[in-house]
Amino acid sequence: MATNEQLTQSAFTDLGLFPPNRRPYAKEIFKLYDIDLLPHASEQTLIGEVFEWSGRTFRSSGDNIIGIIAPPARVTVIKERLENIVPANASVPDFEFSKEEIVGFGLKLPFLFNIGFSGNVNNATNLSVKVNSLKKARLTNIEEPGIEIKHLLAEFEDSNPRDYRRRIKNDWITEALFYADSVEIDLEKQSGVDIDVSFDVHNVAVEASLDTDTKKRYVLKYSGGNAIPFGATFKKGKHLFE
Repeated sequence: MATNEQLTQSAFTDLGLFPPNRRPYAKEIFKLYDIDLLPHASEQTLIGEVFEWSGRTFRSSGDNIIGIIAPPARVTVIKERLENIVPANASVPDFEFSKEEIVGFGLKLPFLFNIGFSGNVNNATNLSVKVNSLKKARLTNIEEPGIEIKHLLAEFEDSNPRDYRRRIKNDWITEALFYADSVEIDLEKQSGVDIDVSFDVHNVAVEASLDTDTKKRYVLKYSGGNAIPFGATFKKGKHLFE
């Protein structure tokens, strides 16, 4: 298994950049590894969820593909199998959201512990959100429940072509979900500059290694074995399992 340093060097090489003394930025990682951000952090998000593209972001339709294609008697069983897919090492290096990226997101990262910033963020001396130890759970056509879902999808396309075109073919399906072992918030500012940070604390372990008027550093981890994805690989329904 490659180390994080090796993954980082490989990422910068693929980007055509001489490895600088920093982590890759979020936009660089997403470009390389086919990761899109989920609209918000939710433990209800499963592989197979159906999303629509709004033109700027993905928006959940509220459906999962198994609820559309599977017989009622199989839905619960397949759902449990999806929930039990164990995330493995994603082979993606640790990365960070830079201050410019955070500002570009409107100072809100709802997909990561619902992190939000307020105040005069542009005057922050340093601001970043670091994402550590990525894991990935994915659907494949060589093991369950992917084998059964692929079979049911082919049957549904043949027997319900109208519903297939309307509800699956050109909508986006979460083929893989990405998780972070921990997230680190770094904020540095001049004394008196009004900047604050907030985040969800329900089922979250928070370590405040720095918490002064000018420097704040929080490390966030989901507690009790909980894991909530922040990103996904989306495939159009017609390209699922390709």
